[in-house]
Amino acid sequence: MSTSSAAAGAGELKRHLGVFDAVVIGLGAMVGAGVFAALAPAARAAGSGLLIGLALAAVVAYCNATSSARLAARYPRSGGTYVYGRERLGDFWGYLAGWSFVVGKTASCAAMALTVGTYVWPERAHAVAVASVVALTAVNYAGVRKSAWLTRGIVAVVLVVLAAVVAACLAGGTGRAARPAAGAEAGFGGVLQAAGLLFFAFAGYARIATLGEEVRDPERTIPRAVPLALGIALAVYAAVAVAVLAVLGPDRLARAGAPLADAVREAGVPGLVPVVGAGAAVAAAGSLLALILGVSRTALAMARDRHLPHALAAVHPRFGVPHRAELAVGAVVAVLAAVTDVRGAIGFSSFGVLVYYAVANAAAWTLTPAEGRPARIVPAVGAAGCVVLACALPPASVLWGAAVIVAGAAAWALRRAAARAGAD
Repeated sequence: MSTSSAAAGAGELKRHLGVFDAVVIGLGAMVGAGVFAALAPAARAAGSGLLIGLALAAVVAYCNATSSARLAARYPRSGGTYVYGRERLGDFWGYLAGWSFVVGKTASCAAMALTVGTYVWPERAHAVAVASVVALTAVNYAGVRKSAWLTRGIVAVVLVVLAAVVAACLAGGTGRAARPAAGAEAGFGGVLQAAGLLFFAFAGYARIATLGEEVRDPERTIPRAVPLALGIALAVYAAVAVAVLAVLGPDRLARAGAPLADAVREAGVPGLVPVVGAGAAVAAAGSLLALILGVSRTALAMARDRHLPHALAAVHPRFGVPHRAELAVGAVVAVLAAVTDVRGAIGFSSFGVLVYYAVANAAAWTLTPAEGRPARIVPAVGAAGCVVLACALPPASVLWGAAVIVAGAAAWALRRAAARAGAD
């Protein structure tokens, strides 16, 4: 079945999002729970080389974002790299990218839901997690404009909280850890591992591309929104990392369970600790909202091509959203959040997303200058960076991620064999 016919049969999504809303949705995914959760494991890996790891992650993210933006402008449809890989490299590579994204980000959804529950009501974290999934799925079901408006409020709250953290740390820090960027004692492997973990925090710009079918004037809007969102997120992450390292130092940051709360407490502003906790819960909710949007749109694209049940390709006639895909994603995430603890899924999710972007860079390499191809060094550095960072992740993350990729490839092969047998 061709893409066009599948999409036409299922109905098209409505184009509501301009540059501002696209940037906000990207920021909602990036400036989310990652800033509260990723700094400590990155510090454990790299020590004072944390900032070097952040810079490496930013370089890879920039290359990926540029490749994705050029592809999204040419293929402004739901699905992101699933669509680009299929169109430029062949069905298998598109499928593998979509599979990596859906599985990895579904685990991330559950992790973000549990993060909300842990901050809001630790004793009932699973119940709160399920409630947050239900509530945010309902918001997404009501239309992407509702999601964009809620994301605006979430991003505003999180940026205010993070600004307060930076101000408190820089004003009240003791200066004991005033040399955070040295990185002399961190091995290169540790810095690479930190970069892979921190990449988890930057991956949210994919939401802009996966929502390509709901963006107005995508040929102009997406290439403008992606670098804007990424640049703002990088500035925020760098400011927070420098401030927290200045107060805690790399050793204490590596051991911190709630690094931003510990930093403001150490800086002599304990009254800000509850505010940081509330900000973390809001940030996790923002990430969850954006993740459900992204996973459901990729599921829609895969369902159109029957890699997932075709019933998920339906578009709501009133709200103009893939309502069945959103409900299916919400149901799976709610079950995971209710019965498992997947807050350690950062490494696993990073592996899947790095595979996803490696395919995006390979697809961007095939563009011609007339099709808006970026300078060849961009997809080359992006693809190589994705492979290196994926391999540098903690061994358990690499093993689980590789197992998921192999399982997806096996499912593809079995499905193809069954289709050939049916044709014969």
